[in-house]
Order: sequence, then structure tokens, then C-alpha cells
Amino acid sequence: MSNVYQVDAQKLIDLAASKLKEAGIPKPSYIIFSKSGAGKERVPQSDDFWYIRCASILRQVYLKGPIGISKLRTKYGNKKGHVVHRHHHVKAGGSIIKDAFDALEKKGYLKSTKQGREITSSGKSFLDKLSNDALKGA
Repeated sequence: MSNVYQVDAQKLIDLAASKLKEAGIPKPSYIIFSKSGAGKERVPQSDDFWYIRCASILRQVYLKGPIGISKLRTKYGNKKGHVVHRHHHVKAGGSIIKDAFDALEKKGYLKSTKQGREITSSGKSFLDKLSNDALKGA
């Protein structure tokens, strides 16, 4: 039996995103119009951006324990380009992360605590099964 630590992150996220899409996690209506942060110039080009971000957030909560929106905003942020002065780090938008948390909580994969969001046992087994499938497929 394998776990998330033993699998390539991109393979696991792609596999989890496809499973979340099949499970029917609701996609917010604004997701096709909004950028993912102030440092981005365009909206995400991938049609499955929402599911990929949800899968990535689920993996981050698995790895980093109780974690909040602010830490994930920093993680998903990037450097904003300026013409005259140096680039500076800009946090990602929080509404996409908040809506992903809410969708994953409704599905039963996350739970809210005082320290932040934690992964539930069903979320842990979901990712462990997918990591097992990813290792068998490799």
C-alpha cells in the first residue's frame, strides 16, 4: 500500500482531478471569467482548472496538516511583473481557495478546525487509493 509521499505529485493531481470531475464537484460560475490571482495576466486556459486546483489543494492539506487560506494564497501566488522596478511576490486570490475548501468539505474530504482545514479519513483514503493506482500505472 502506498501513500501520497511516494507518488509523483503531477500524476496524483491529474488522477485526482479526473476523479473529482467524475464525482460532480460543482464548478463556480465565475471560474471561466476570473484570474487566479493579481499576479496573473490572463484567466486560466485549461477547462479543468477548477478540478486541478481542488485536487492540488486536497493534496496540500494532506501533506501540511491543518492549513488555512492565507498559507495557500502564498503557495499559489507568483511574481508580478513590473516595468520600472523589480518583481515582487503577490498572493493568489482567496475566493477560489475558499470555494474549493467548501466543495471538498461538502464532499466529505475536508473538515474545518480552529487551526485550519484538516483532511478527513475518507479524504485520506481517497488520495491513498489514487496514489496506489498511480504507482501501479507507472
